Amino acid sequence: MAATIRLARHGAKKKPFYRIVVADRRSARDGRKIEQVGLFDPRVTPERIEFETERLTKWLDRGAKPSLTVSQLIKRSGVDVSSKAPSEAKPAE
Repeated sequence: MAATIRLARHGAKKKPFYRIVVADRRSARDGRKIEQVGLFDPRVTPERIEFETERLTKWLDRGAKPSLTVSQLIKRSGVDVSSKAPSEAKPAE
């Protein structure tokens, strides 16, 4: 299964907000999701971008590919998504 991290649209007509979800790349935009890893609300000032960093890092380590928009949101929010999960990090001696 090829997983992708992308936006799922929610909210009323002309009042969108987005959930950042991990989904199979073949599923519909608002279809079946595997897990929700964040939230994006463009209607408030400043924009609200939230990530569950631990879950996001886990999925990126597993090989999930973020969409172009999600990768830009990750960079804009300043979330540290290091390639190693905290449990795999080498302890300091």
